[in-house]
Amino acid sequence: MSVSETVVLLSRKREEEIRAWRRAIHRRPGLGMNVEETASLVAAALESMGLDVRTGIGGTGVVALLGSSGPTVALRADMDALSMREETGLPFASEIEGRMHACGHDAHTAMLLGAAAVLSEGWEGRGRIKFVFQPAEECAPTGGAPAMIADGVLEDPDVGAMAALHVWPGLETGRVGVREGAIMAASDRLDLVVRGRSAHGSMPEEGVDAIVIAAQVVSALQSVVSRSVSASDAAVFSLGTVRGGCRYNVIADEVRLEGTLRSLDARVRAFLPEKIGAVARGVATAMGGDCEVLYERGYPPTVNDGAVVALFRRVAADLLGPAALEEIARPTLGGEDFSFFAEKVPSVFFWLGCRPASADGATFPPLHNARFAPDEAAFPLGTALLAGTALKLLDRLNEEGSL
Repeated sequence: MSVSETVVLLSRKREEEIRAWRRAIHRRPGLGMNVEETASLVAAALESMGLDVRTGIGGTGVVALLGSSGPTVALRADMDALSMREETGLPFASEIEGRMHACGHDAHTAMLLGAAAVLSEGWEGRGRIKFVFQPAEECAPTGGAPAMIADGVLEDPDVGAMAALHVWPGLETGRVGVREGAIMAASDRLDLVVRGRSAHGSMPEEGVDAIVIAAQVVSALQSVVSRSVSASDAAVFSLGTVRGGCRYNVIADEVRLEGTLRSLDARVRAFLPEKIGAVARGVATAMGGDCEVLYERGYPPTVNDGAVVALFRRVAADLLGPAALEEIARPTLGGEDFSFFAEKVPSVFFWLGCRPASADGATFPPLHNARFAPDEAAFPLGTALLAGTALKLLDRLNEEGSL
């Protein structure tokens, strides 16, 4: 039996266990760094496999090491949920009001536990594998990856390559998507504070209406990307909140706007905040007020290493068949803090199809939807892909010393 066939067989044997882990995590979702219940479940499962387990990495992260010598690769999963009220109707739906695993991190964690179980069955002689379970992926613009990196997760032993996945409802179960280069975007944050001068609502001429200024700022900013960024460079600027005013008959003296800036190109990422600030301040000043622009750089683009992607394509073709592999033509402008790991070591981040073939792609609930429920049939496939990629990376590092 080939390595690929063995990995698939062992992953299939763990299917019920992977599903049970996922459902237990789904019932008790944690937010941000507050994922203690999930981290405890993860640590206990890893310890039962006989792995060297460390907790509290980067806050509430968990890391396990398999093997004692040779090159080292890492696999990563995120553990945190979203502040949402679940509407799936599943028998294992969230038991905590206002929290839900609507982005599939429960599945990511369960699949990585499955990969750890598969790889613990006699594969450790090839080298060392770190299993990285990270909190706070949803906490842009900071994220949880930088704290784990600062705590040395990529060191002692040094990681030579890394892989991670994300369930993807845009792809049918049994398909996997990947691309070389940027696969997800930089995710930055902009806060705008428009200031005017309050007055009685019956005498607007005595004040400077921050709400009216803010309305013009919002309108003007909609043209920044369309008129300042080349059509061949993907970028998005979106405002998500508007807050201002204190009473129906008082001219507002302050309005706060919160938004996100997404881009793929470093030049565009550097240019847009300056342009947005100039437009917002210019409009506000022309109308007698002012605008403070607060810009915070968040997640960088998630960039896949060419050599690791080429290796992953071979793994996916061996495990699932060549027809299962889908080349992603265009990156998404969603952000992902795996990007911080990918900046440090050659990495691959891939999308795992999780939409049943019988489901309508146009109506199947997307990520961050209150009814999102990935197909559990995808889980052993994700486990096999993670395990197979780790083994293939170790083989390459053993044979050639580098990627």
